[in-house]
Amino acid sequence: MSRVLLRYDEPLTVVRLGPGADVPDWASSGTLLSVTATAAETSVVCGAAGVPRKAKAHGPWTAFAVEGPLDLALTGVLHELLAPLAEAAIPVFTVATFDTDWILVPAGDADRAAEEWRRRGTEIRSAATIESEGQE
Repeated sequence: MSRVLLRYDEPLTVVRLGPGADVPDWASSGTLLSVTATAAETSVVCGAAGVPRKAKAHGPWTAFAVEGPLDLALTGVLHELLAPLAEAAIPVFTVATFDTDWILVPAGDADRAAEEWRRRGTEIRSAATIESEGQE
């Protein structure tokens, strides 16, 4: 099945906080804010701009969102999209929301990832272009 991915070029960062940590104010702006908490850690995906240098962080990442909303009963969506990146040895960090899946790739690999997807029939659109079209 052919998919459409929306590319968000804002640099994102994955930050590790301690268990039970509150979400810092600096994490609240950006294309994506995702918080996952376990008994061992709290992970935050957020815009890179406000992240303090002392934070335990990894990035920058570029985000691609599967155009959705997706039915939660769908199977194989991530498998279909991650297999080409695995073959090309492109690391990923994934996040899911109620409506869609997000695939983050290291910013330096974003163009290569987009090309791998295009070769397999996935359309890549700029999220900035789509957002500006919606404001007209």
